[in-house]
Amino acid sequence: MKPRQQRRASQKLPTTAPSTSKASTKRASRRTEKRPMGDNELVILTGISGSGKLSALKAFEDLGYYSVDNLPIDLIPSFADLIRQSPEISRAALVVDVREGSQLDRFPLILRKVREMIPTRLLFLEASDDALMRRFSETRRPHPLGRIDTIRRSIQSERKLLEPLRNIADVCLDTTNFNVHELRAHINGLFQPENEEKNLLVSTISFGYKNGVPQEADLVFDVRFLPNPHFIPEFRPLTGRDAKVIRYIDRFPETKEFIRKIKDMLLFLLPHYVQEGKSYLSIAFGCTGGQHRSVMIAERVQQLLQDEGYHVKCIHRDMPR
Repeated sequence: MKPRQQRRASQKLPTTAPSTSKASTKRASRRTEKRPMGDNELVILTGISGSGKLSALKAFEDLGYYSVDNLPIDLIPSFADLIRQSPEISRAALVVDVREGSQLDRFPLILRKVREMIPTRLLFLEASDDALMRRFSETRRPHPLGRIDTIRRSIQSERKLLEPLRNIADVCLDTTNFNVHELRAHINGLFQPENEEKNLLVSTISFGYKNGVPQEADLVFDVRFLPNPHFIPEFRPLTGRDAKVIRYIDRFPETKEFIRKIKDMLLFLLPHYVQEGKSYLSIAFGCTGGQHRSVMIAERVQQLLQDEGYHVKCIHRDMPR
């Protein structure tokens, strides 16, 4: 069987837009064990249209996986048997999604059958409604269910149809804050055996409490106890990225002690999150306006974790541009 040629370019993902997903939609993943590169393995990609499945499939192809898009689910057992017996193909990835229509009802049974034949992991991709709406608008492509209904209603209908698949997924990945490169790096981190203990994408987020706490935050720290540069006239137009503001906040002993304790706590927590299968962690730091203290702390924690070998990006939600 030859892999189907990718039928369209990778879907565009947002670069720095903050997540607007509902608090009830948690980024969760079940514990999965990585297998040696030479062992047979099948990865089945599924999820919401516009969440980046084709970009993820391309990342698997670059990792050496035999990649197939939209294989009919009735052929998956035969495909798995082919991988098991093939001397040339040891690992494969394929996409199954809402294009299967009513056939998806039989997918959990087919998945159980396939798992008896070959080690198989189910990866579910999702994103917030607003992010998906933006991506469909940018690519100008119709939603698979949106020939008659609006895109937003089609997305909501698709979530209901795919909820049974999400419930049995080994890994659920929220791509709301990912661009294409970050998604690729995250797939590499999850499915490459090297540096397994650091396979966690971390976001440090600065924000202002006057605009509310970020809904996507897993951990939230209030840094309003630190002296506020806003009350010094020469610092008021600056941000926590300016050297003068950094030196001012840094000179207080409580700043150094807070950063030291945050570092110790995170270096304790992160390996345990990885062990439990968590693949993405958002750490938010809030001050009054999100301009000085939270910005400085978020960037400092980003640098500290990067020095420890973690993949970290920093988002300043409320900092003036």
